[in-house]
Amino acid sequence: MRRLARPIVAFLLAAAGAVPLPAQSVRSLVNSGNDHYEKGEYGDAEVNYRKALERQQSLLPGRFNLGNALHKQGKFQESISEYETLLRPTTPREAESGIYYNIGNSHLKQQQYQEAVRSYVEALKRDPSDVDAKYNLSYALEKLRQQQQQQKQDKNKNKQDQDKQKQQNQQQQQQQNQQQQQQKSQPPPQQNQQQQARQQEKKMSKADAERILQVLRNNEKDVQKKLRARQAVRPRSEKDW
Repeated sequence: MRRLARPIVAFLLAAAGAVPLPAQSVRSLVNSGNDHYEKGEYGDAEVNYRKALERQQSLLPGRFNLGNALHKQGKFQESISEYETLLRPTTPREAESGIYYNIGNSHLKQQQYQEAVRSYVEALKRDPSDVDAKYNLSYALEKLRQQQQQQKQDKNKNKQDQDKQKQQNQQQQQQQNQQQQQQKSQPPPQQNQQQQARQQEKKMSKADAERILQVLRNNEKDVQKKLRARQAVRPRSEKDW
């Protein structure tokens, strides 16, 4: 982009020179502001332009150059405000072209491409031969296209991220539901302990029964053994006569 602000020093000096003699300090302040502006001392230029405007608020060139000084300092929104105050019914059409052009430049610096496009179009309506405005309009249109494309990509990416997060949430919810179902199907810990105790009792009772049967078997063996011992001893026979 070849031009981002156009100071109109000659116009400003002519207008300042046309003021009555009592306002001679206005011209002095404007000249001082112009000198600072030309040296790149934009802060000092701003101070002098503001002092001049305090004495003569209707000084159109002084406010225009104040907007330029603000723009040069990166105070783009402030510069737009200053330029817009100049869009009056009494403002010359050729001056409006420069005002809209600089408004477009300040929007462009803030990456407000749609607003910049509108401003350059307004500048060209008033001066169709303005090559700089045509160039900047083309540049702003391309940047606007890129911005809209990036916004579309960001929107799609955000949607994908949201869908992915939604899917993850659903999976987590399913896992939680499965865990809850498993917990419901399993008896509580106290119940498990009771079942284990009953099973242990059953096991103990069975073992006790086995021991009792074994004792009974052993007793039966002893009884049989005693019976056999008794059978082995013959009773004495009676004497023969």
